[in-house]
This record gives sequence, C-alpha cells and structure tokens, in this order.
Amino acid sequence: MIPKDTKIGVVGAGTMGTGIAQVAATQGHQVYLYDAYPQQLEKAKTGLESILARQVEKERMTQKEIDGILDRIQFVDSITMFGDCGFVIEAIVEDLDIKKDTFARLEGIVSKDCVLASNTSSLSIAAISSALKKPERFLGVHFFNPAPLMKLVEIIPGIATGENVFQSTKTFVKEWDKITVSGKDTPGFIVNRVARPFYGEALRIYEEGIADAATIDWAMKEIGGFRMGPFELMDLIGHDVNYEVTCSVFEAFYYDPRFKPSFAQKRMVEAGWLGRKTGRGFYDYREGAKNPEPDKDKELGTKIFDRILTMLINEACDAVFMNIASIEDVDLAMQNGVNYPKGLLKWGDEIGLKNILDRMTALQVKYREDRYRPNPLLKKMVAEQISFYK
Repeated sequence: MIPKDTKIGVVGAGTMGTGIAQVAATQGHQVYLYDAYPQQLEKAKTGLESILARQVEKERMTQKEIDGILDRIQFVDSITMFGDCGFVIEAIVEDLDIKKDTFARLEGIVSKDCVLASNTSSLSIAAISSALKKPERFLGVHFFNPAPLMKLVEIIPGIATGENVFQSTKTFVKEWDKITVSGKDTPGFIVNRVARPFYGEALRIYEEGIADAATIDWAMKEIGGFRMGPFELMDLIGHDVNYEVTCSVFEAFYYDPRFKPSFAQKRMVEAGWLGRKTGRGFYDYREGAKNPEPDKDKELGTKIFDRILTMLINEACDAVFMNIASIEDVDLAMQNGVNYPKGLLKWGDEIGLKNILDRMTALQVKYREDRYRPNPLLKKMVAEQISFYK
C-alpha cells in the first residue's frame, strides 16, 4: 500500500500538473512541483495563488485552508528533490521520447518503492514503461482538466505493471475524493476513445450539410441534455488539440474509419482558427461578432441527436466487447470525465438496444461504410434479448 503521508512529486507545472499538485496538497500531502522552466514555475505559483484566493472570496474555503495548501507545495527547479517521494506523476508534453527520458532520469533519483505514474491521455503506458529498469512500478493515472474540479481519474495498468502497484494506486487516488475507473492500455483509454463520435459524427453531419454548427450544438443541448454542444466544446478545447487527439487515435487504431479525422476541422487548424484561444473557430469570439442562430426545428434536432447518440452507444459497447473496461466503469467514466447526462450503456438500455442496432444498421445500409458497422456485442445482446443492466 502507498502510505497516507506519502510525499508527492509532480513533473510539469502546466495547467494539469499544477492542478494535480493542488489536489494532492488539499489532501494533506507534501508536494514537490517541478518544471524545467523557472518562468513556468513562477506562473504556476501566481496562478494557483489567484485560484485559491477566489475560493476564499466565494467563501468555499478559509484563508487558513489555502495557506495550508500553499505551504505544502514546494515549487522546485530540480527533480533531485524527489528523492523522498513515494508517488511521482508526470504531466508534461505528449511526446513519447521526452516522457521516456524523464522517467529514466527519475528512476535514478527516487526510492525503489516509489510508484511512478504518467498523466498521459493518449500515449501507450507500455511504451513509456520500456524506459524503466523496474516497469512493474509504473502505470497511467489520467486526471481530467481541471483536476481539482473533475472527479474522474482513469487508472491504466501497463502490460508490465505489478498488480499490487495497480491496486494500491487505485485505492490511494480514490482517497483523494476522486472516482477511479480501470481501463486497458489502448489508444484513448476509456473516455477519449468512447467520446470520439461526439465530435466525429457531429463534424460528419456538418460536412454533409445536414445542419450548421449552431443547430447541431442546440440539438445536443436542448434535446440531448448535454452541457455543451460538440462545436462549442471543440472551440473550448482548441482545434489543434482536439484534431491531434483524433489523428493519434485514428493512427493508433490502424486507420479504423470509426475514428477518421475531419477535413473541416483540419482546415480550421490550417487557417489558425483554433477556437476561443485565437478568437475564431466554428464560432466567432471577437468583440462585436454576431454568430448565427440555430434552426430550432425539433424533428431535425432529434435526427441529429439520435445519430450522434447511437454512434456513442455503439462505441461504448465496443469498449465492453474489447474488455477495455467494465460496463459500470464505462458509464462512470463518461458521466464523470466528460459530464454526459447519463451513462451511455444505461442510456442504450432505456432507448432499447434493438432500436440502437436498427439505427446503426440503417446508417450502414445508407452509407456502405465500415465506420457504421454495428458492434458484435450489440448484435449479440439484441439477439439474446438481454440488456446491460437488469
């Protein structure tokens, strides 16, 4: 087991690293937050002080509480400070070689019992662990942004991860007031794999000219109950980031058409229209800009929502079929990692799995594309007249 008074090391003082450091310090741990760039450390410190000050202003925390959190975080410019840490997590750029080099250096500094983890959202845990002499102490611990607010953490063991390391890490992170789910070391893990149709099918509908971005977003929010529409969310995430994740998942799945990237989004990236951060995306965020109103035709909106939700449920079925995660963990992940209004598999049960299969089959007949193949588990369950939940 990982002791409750374990000192925590965090590599990378960007948004994710700083957020994870805040979570650990809030739970009473001594934290060392490292970054190779002194200016980033200073930026992280200033940003964290500002975030915590707002919590006091809103009366969510006391001054004593935030002083305690800040006192427990040391902003350090050398990973040699990690020598007495029992748990170290990396949250740096998504570059395999850089991550491997980081962990190879860390292994020479930390104790033999220290658990090493990566917050990667898209890279292979097995590939990163190959840089270690003791890969059995390494695994994926994927937080969602912003880490202090988002409850979900995906715990991803690699092929070499020791069972005791996996179980003790899951217990340890759960004690940080987080919801943990376990997933297989496959591209996108659970959430970023299952969520691809939310963006991909919305973009396909847009490219076909069935509806514009505003109408698709309206349909998913008004009819589907999602907090944000896919185009609003892509604009918020940044098209450079979202497109890169789609490309990496597409490539990692040997170019499976289910994950095929969109030319419409590619052109956005090429034009530098990356969303909110550049002032232009599918929406115009510049001062005085006026965006189009959605077409609030309920029949059209229902067709859009049904198509995207059907693709999402089919993908959730595949995650269970391929033993990526359990039924319960898939639903927990989508509700708590991306704030879906319901677990997708439970939603499928409510709609009726036969109805989902019929919709998938109709799409496959219409387009004759492998992108729309119904999942084998979905077909099996319909044939046997069983559901995911009793």
